[in-house]
Amino acid sequence: MFESWIMDGRYAARHLARRPLYAALAIGTLALGAGGMAAVWSVSDAILRDPLPIVREEQVGVLWFGGSWREEEFLGLRPNFPGFQRMAAYRPDDVTLEFAGQPLRLVPGVAVSSELFDVLGTRAFLGRTFSQGEDLVGAEAVAILSHSLWVELGSDRGIVGRPLQLGGVPRTVVGVMPPGFWFPSPTTRVWTAAQMTPTNRSGLYTLVGRLVDGQSFAHMDGPLRALANLLAANFRYPSPQWDKTRNPSVTPARAFLVGDVRPALLATLAAMAMILLIACANVAALVLGQLDARANELGVRAALGATRQRLLQQLLAESLLLGALAGLTGAALAVMGFRVLVDALPLGELRETARLDWGVFSAAMIAALAAALLVALFAGVALWREGSLQSALATTRTGGVSARGGSLESTLVVAQMALAVLLAAGAGLLIRSVANLRAIDPGVGTDSAVVIDTTTPARLSTNERKLAVEAALPALGALPGVTAVGAAQKLPLRGSGFNWGLRIRGRGELNATTAFRFVTHDYFAAMGMEMRKGRNFSPSDRAGTERVVIVNEALAAKFFPNEDPIGQVLLSTDDTGERIVGIVANAAEATLTDRAVPARYVLYQQMPFLFTQVSFVLRTDATNVAPLVKAARDIIERESRQLAVQETTTLRNIFDRAVGPVGRVVTLVGLLTALALVLGAVGVYGVISHFVHRRAREFGIRLALGQSPGWIVRHIVGRGAALVALGAAIGVAVAVPVAGLLTSLLYGVEASDPMSLAAAVAVLLIVGILAAFLPARRASLTDPASTLRES
Repeated sequence: MFESWIMDGRYAARHLARRPLYAALAIGTLALGAGGMAAVWSVSDAILRDPLPIVREEQVGVLWFGGSWREEEFLGLRPNFPGFQRMAAYRPDDVTLEFAGQPLRLVPGVAVSSELFDVLGTRAFLGRTFSQGEDLVGAEAVAILSHSLWVELGSDRGIVGRPLQLGGVPRTVVGVMPPGFWFPSPTTRVWTAAQMTPTNRSGLYTLVGRLVDGQSFAHMDGPLRALANLLAANFRYPSPQWDKTRNPSVTPARAFLVGDVRPALLATLAAMAMILLIACANVAALVLGQLDARANELGVRAALGATRQRLLQQLLAESLLLGALAGLTGAALAVMGFRVLVDALPLGELRETARLDWGVFSAAMIAALAAALLVALFAGVALWREGSLQSALATTRTGGVSARGGSLESTLVVAQMALAVLLAAGAGLLIRSVANLRAIDPGVGTDSAVVIDTTTPARLSTNERKLAVEAALPALGALPGVTAVGAAQKLPLRGSGFNWGLRIRGRGELNATTAFRFVTHDYFAAMGMEMRKGRNFSPSDRAGTERVVIVNEALAAKFFPNEDPIGQVLLSTDDTGERIVGIVANAAEATLTDRAVPARYVLYQQMPFLFTQVSFVLRTDATNVAPLVKAARDIIERESRQLAVQETTTLRNIFDRAVGPVGRVVTLVGLLTALALVLGAVGVYGVISHFVHRRAREFGIRLALGQSPGWIVRHIVGRGAALVALGAAIGVAVAVPVAGLLTSLLYGVEASDPMSLAAAVAVLLIVGILAAFLPARRASLTDPASTLRES
């Protein structure tokens, strides 16, 4: 038995070597389908299904108004949050890590209340988590390290109880978290105990809580309304936009942590699943076509003594060899595709949790190979059921198994076309959405601008922070190609935040807030923002002189609709106020699709307090900004020992991120659609080629009797177009309801957009007709004399 299998394996290898195009198409199709499916599934499974580092995650949720809860609210309600066992608060708090004689190092972190790890249900790997009272003003400064940071610091178990200089403050390390733990993102490497006070009204916190036992998210309306009533009874909300008593809600932890990624992952996973189905159909059609072409050979082998069992074994050996070769190729494609996916999809920090799943690769390979094996068995059974050797030989000239295979091949191609239309329609919707998003004017010049995000130690005074920033500006401005350099504590297109209450001298209470930005003199030139009226900041505007402010057009239109705002005084931090000296064009201060929000820009040097974060922006006339990015980072690290670099990027990258998940996934889905069209074209070509092969004698006779070659081409291309049209009709019928799943990724286009559907069908028809034309052209050139001699 083993000897016969070895012989059949050698014969299969020789057969594939004699048909390199067939072998390459079959192996490539199997490899692409299985490898791609494994890569996509590995990413999506890690994000959508792998357990979060939270004990009983189904009980943990995040309250509405994330990033805007005040310390007075949290401490005022603590620990009585209706419907929750316990509630914790956290806010972003990246800190600098300082060692004597070494450059500052930025460590991503969060400041948290003492309940956080109890809410998450996770214990420390070393030491302990925070104790009650350690998150209040006056308590000892303590910190907990991630396992990865602990390893980088030497894996010293004795680190617990020792101080580390974090954020300019000596903090005692009380614990190390276990491997694999992360919250709220995989990049978080240190948790510090927040120093809270009941009088702090700045809204920076996100609240995360664990539901009481037996409670579910579906039945939280009552407890949430009770919580809103407590807020209304104990706190004032003069501005409606910050009123937390309206529309209370809680989001499950998984949806909160991976919600933005989910639509893009599901779209990619669905696209790859369609590719796998197309691959299965394509391989089955290729195998079936090969069996059809080999009907004569199989009949002759049977006449020479080969049993039908041996013929079946030969077919299985060939399919298994195809699978083995495709497996090796698919494994390499899976590794490369996985890396591309991790970089292409909008995973953010979650990319660190993704791992390639070889079990899924094996399953995909088995599924694709099973399709080919089933077709081989189908054809083998067709031979087995032939009544006699004479009947097998008698049908060799008319196609052997072709009578049974032709309709099956056509069905497979129609299925491929339907799936390809579905993919192409989805890709068209995403492409139009991205085009609409990129057509939005963000109000800043996104090209030729480098961004360096930095932070300063918390121990620095306001004056020391000012000096650190001012010292870096001239060095950055002196870099080759730099035309302007500015700095701000927050840049446009990076989400809401840093809003401040607004008062206008001479007017009553406004109960309003606006975006509030600390900027340096040349900020607008560096950002590419145009002055509309008045003047920009001048060198004479500095610390000790009259405070000035520049407002955007949205603020001027809302608060000064019928008067000139130039010369008016806004009261921000105290009654001294800032005089309006200019109006600048609107910029997308929060997100790309938001309407213009009122914003004011105050001079960095004139403010009585500053934040630890600062972003530098360098405008350049160079076309290649990559060298400038590295040079700017080196300048910061070399010239300013008080600044730690957090990230170096460009305004173009920031804009691309602001486009959202659809901007990242559209390229990938487009590539998958192109792959589907290629596979569909291969399928159409194969089926029409086999159709021509089966009717070669008929076409030769028709030509001999005077039929024109043009009629042959039209007839064959018409058959191919009919298959494509039928598949397209089915695909459109399915695409209309299925496209609704992409709604969260669409902008400015409906899921049933007729233009996208029409474009998908048109592209598919063109591809199908071109694929059918090649064998049709070959058939039209048939020599009638040769056909008559063979007859």
